[in-house]
Amino acid sequence: MEQYSAVILAAGKGTRMKSNQCKVLHSVTGRPMLAYVLDAVRNLQPKKICLVVGHQAQDVVRRFDSPDLNFVIQEPQLGTGHAVKQCSSLFKGFSGHVLIMCGDTPLVTSEILSAFKGFHESRSSKLTVLTTRLKNPYGYGRVEADRNEIITRIVEESDADRSQKLIQEVNTGIYLVQSRLLFELLENLKSDNAQKEYYLTDLISEAQLANVRPLAFHTDQDSVVVGVNSRNDLAKVNSLMWNRIRTQLMADGATLLDPATFYPDCGVTIGSDTIICPNVMITGLSSIGEECYIEPGCVINDSTIGNRVRIFSGSKLDNVEVDSDASIGPMAHLRPETKIGCRVRIGNFVEIKKTEVGVGSKASHLTYLGDSKIGEHVNIGCGTITCNYDGKTKHTTIIEDRCFVGSDVQFVAPVRVGSGSVIGAGSTITRDVPENSLAVARSKQKIFPLRFGQGMATKNEDR
Repeated sequence: MEQYSAVILAAGKGTRMKSNQCKVLHSVTGRPMLAYVLDAVRNLQPKKICLVVGHQAQDVVRRFDSPDLNFVIQEPQLGTGHAVKQCSSLFKGFSGHVLIMCGDTPLVTSEILSAFKGFHESRSSKLTVLTTRLKNPYGYGRVEADRNEIITRIVEESDADRSQKLIQEVNTGIYLVQSRLLFELLENLKSDNAQKEYYLTDLISEAQLANVRPLAFHTDQDSVVVGVNSRNDLAKVNSLMWNRIRTQLMADGATLLDPATFYPDCGVTIGSDTIICPNVMITGLSSIGEECYIEPGCVINDSTIGNRVRIFSGSKLDNVEVDSDASIGPMAHLRPETKIGCRVRIGNFVEIKKTEVGVGSKASHLTYLGDSKIGEHVNIGCGTITCNYDGKTKHTTIIEDRCFVGSDVQFVAPVRVGSGSVIGAGSTITRDVPENSLAVARSKQKIFPLRFGQGMATKNEDR
């Protein structure tokens, strides 16, 4: 069996993206688009993978640095043919075949690449191009081929005449070429075209001069192999990838009440019998357990949610852990490094940051808990605040098990409340509270008599 290696082109800026960021680093459902291409190629187990970088090369190398990747810098960027040529030293002595692809085709799958490879092998081909048909082929090289799937010419958009622009069969930018032939042909490429670049598509004419028949492998899965060249393309690819992820999540047992309005990243997992309402976004590497219910308008990022958790409308969770049978929201905000225990109730308009909340505790409404540790079966009253920041340093508040905190309480950290204690409503706690104690820290109520007319408006004043 022939050996295979791969060259992935990721050097371009992507002018039509109108972005300062390298095109292949743009995100598709939570990952750089290049990551999907690498996954598909790695599944073929190639002997070698060469990644050609150029624009923002350091950023691409930093993001994808791996022992199985060979990075080659293309500088300046003089076209796709020039990019592949930069890899020639890495393929000295390699007699197998080279898969060439672009890093901006995130929907490509290892299945389509395997079929492409199988066609190439079955025809004993030395040069095969993966093609597809597009209703609107603008921007793609047009493929001219005969009935025997032999390519006669590929014409780039900028060089095509009016009749050639009507051709709908296009080059996907995916090639399989016998290695020795590839680098011999690259030596003959010229830049006498509208862009003054060395086109990889000119391999076709050079192959014909060398008496090699270039073959076309057509796929009807046009959405799988097309590239991202604009923001509009990026939006379409995200939509297609979301559909792919949603389909898999439903196959795994999740219920999506309105799939089109649920936006999951590719790393998201959801347990069986969990119900996701419309207008929910779950991103990063979030994991949702079984039999959960997530109401509309929730945003969950990089969080782990246990079983039978209910997250009410409008809540935001970012890098948190929520244990089973808890409930969150509505309109709750759980910030990073927060851990919510079993059967905890976090209610409406509660914000929690870098805090552990123990089993069975509850903070039902209008509360801020930051840099704190809340024990088990604690009641946090409405309007409670942990005053964790002194202007220079963050300090910790500890409230031990079975405490009852009344409404409108401020804990000025660092402070500890012993287990079984009660904090009176309206108190400002600045010192530690021993176990099983009642702490009240507020001024004594005073009542003064008023004369008629004081403290109230007269009828004339109302007017």
